[in-house]
Amino acid sequence: MGPYVAGVLVPLVVTILLQNRRRRKKRGLPVDVGGEPGYAIRNRRFSAPVETAWEGITTLAELFEYSCKKYYHKKLLGSRKLLSREMEISADGRSFEKLHLGEYKWLSYGQTFEIVCNFSSGLAQLGHKREERVAIFADTCEEWLIALQSCFRRNVTVVTIYASLGEEALCYSLNQTEVTTVICGQKELKKLVDISGQLDTVKRVICMDEIPSSALVAAGSNWTLTTFSDVEKLGQENPVDPDLPLAADIAVIMYTSGSTGLPKGVMMTHRSVLATASAVLTIVPGLGSKDVYLAYLPLAHILELAAETIVPGIGGSIGYGSPLTLTDTSNKIKKGTKGDASVLRPTVMAAVPAILDRVRDGVRKKVDAAGGLSKKLFDLAYSRRQSAVNGNWFGAWGLEKQFWNLLVFKKVQAILGGRIRFILSGGAPLSGDTQRFINICLGAPIGQGYGLTETCAGGTFSDYDDTSVGRVGPPLPCSYIKLIDWAEGGYLTSDSPMPRGEIVIGGPNVTVGYFKNEEKSKEVYKVDERGMSWFYTGDIGQFHADGCLEIIDRKKDIVKLQHGEYVSLGKVEAALSISPYVDNIMLHANPFHSYCVAIVVAAQAAVEGWAKKHGIDFGNFPELCQNEETVKEVYASLVKAAKAACLEKFEIPAKIKLLAEAWTPESGLVTAALKLKRDVIRKAFSDELAQLYSS
Repeated sequence: MGPYVAGVLVPLVVTILLQNRRRRKKRGLPVDVGGEPGYAIRNRRFSAPVETAWEGITTLAELFEYSCKKYYHKKLLGSRKLLSREMEISADGRSFEKLHLGEYKWLSYGQTFEIVCNFSSGLAQLGHKREERVAIFADTCEEWLIALQSCFRRNVTVVTIYASLGEEALCYSLNQTEVTTVICGQKELKKLVDISGQLDTVKRVICMDEIPSSALVAAGSNWTLTTFSDVEKLGQENPVDPDLPLAADIAVIMYTSGSTGLPKGVMMTHRSVLATASAVLTIVPGLGSKDVYLAYLPLAHILELAAETIVPGIGGSIGYGSPLTLTDTSNKIKKGTKGDASVLRPTVMAAVPAILDRVRDGVRKKVDAAGGLSKKLFDLAYSRRQSAVNGNWFGAWGLEKQFWNLLVFKKVQAILGGRIRFILSGGAPLSGDTQRFINICLGAPIGQGYGLTETCAGGTFSDYDDTSVGRVGPPLPCSYIKLIDWAEGGYLTSDSPMPRGEIVIGGPNVTVGYFKNEEKSKEVYKVDERGMSWFYTGDIGQFHADGCLEIIDRKKDIVKLQHGEYVSLGKVEAALSISPYVDNIMLHANPFHSYCVAIVVAAQAAVEGWAKKHGIDFGNFPELCQNEETVKEVYASLVKAAKAACLEKFEIPAKIKLLAEAWTPESGLVTAALKLKRDVIRKAFSDELAQLYSS
């Protein structure tokens, strides 16, 4: 056999063998569990749920102290200095704030631990008692994490609240938990001042930034108002011994984002959060002290809190940013200033699908705008790599893969700093199109996870070597996943070829219930005869032969139409959101009608690009969205996406309403995790929905 023939055949045979092995690989195994009958799977590598990955460590306070002493001189927390801010006026007269940010300034593990100890002592000196609760109400930043760990050292339960939460939900959360101390940012302080007369128990407010004189006057005699640095200084001058928690103590009461009415406070023990962090640590390849993590998601969300528990545990570094300053082209970044990712150059990051969708859409927009040879090269490179990722040996492997990375994809990888080696996606379903795009263009695996606040984000997590799309992987090592029959919806564990049913999650990561809501807790939390806690998710899943889970429905999202057909709103929305013209979409199904309708938030760049290409005149974007031709074009793209996803005719919206204004957490139409607030949207656009059904 000649050397050239061998050079082709040997890699071909090896690859086929490896791919066959990968297809046969069992990622989850059946397991005998207690509780309600069903079909249960565990992680293939662990016969019993993992509780801690650090020997002798049982609480989050112990883990943080252990890490700070072990990695004393290493960099831990980094933040960018604000050099200047200015207002820019757009062509349509709207003003936008732009920031000029500097390099990252770092605190070592040792310095951070010293601040944590000082702030913890300062809290005690202010008069905050162990049995009282602290609320952290701020955007993600290093002070947030320091405040959290400071409370843990005094065994004080922390109430986490989204910075974007509305007044009603904010009052409800603070009053229900009887919070006495609130730690907040300057922006959030203004919200607190506005509702000060409605807060029953707040005695102290600690502002992370300088306190505006207007806030001092407005707060009056209601609160003791002080700054973060003053509390730290007070503690430094008057140290207090720590009062460390036990594993079963409540670490956090985390309020959900309130997608269905007022938020619920989920009670998380140190044991349950530590279990999820330990499980993720065992499955993400090569996590270690060289890793740099970009933190920008809300720390009031369990996905981010779990991530910022793991990184110090491995000796990594956390650099803080924000969704509006993430990349060089982000909304708040001043032209000529680098975005957070470009400056930090992270190796790992967490993301919600909406963020990854924006990265995908931004790249495609640039490629389409460039046109010509650049677009042809990109399309060719993408096609060749897609073929390889899909398992075709004749796609771009080896040297050809390196060639395309260097020639084409290096520019895309630079958007997130050029060093990303792993992305964790969670919080909502990730479309297969976006997953493939990120895999190919960033050259990094995406670990798509499934979990809930009620399970400390623990549930399932896709393996780094699993290139399939549309699945959320096998159970995490801290969890058992069980499917139980939901006969009403037609999902049974006896279904062929795959068992189907409601997803129930069991393990040490399951939380202990909802705060002051025993009725709801009893409805969805169960403890079996073996002492295992189970949470009933309301999501519908099916198990593949290799033990991986796929989410296929949600009980609350299923609506029965007039003629008896069932429509899964979330499933259809995920399929239709692939349209390049869609920024956001809410499907609406009325049981008294035989068809669906949809409210569509138009993607401005894509729609305006289409209009210019076809010579359609328009004064502004809202006017363009009212244009009949625009509506027809967007609707046609939805039908195309629906057919590609093999949706039934009754699942495709018969009519749509096109909107120009984006849905943001500030508008109250989506949560901080960018999930739809269906009831709020229905009420806000009740006239439009009625018109769609009447016209």
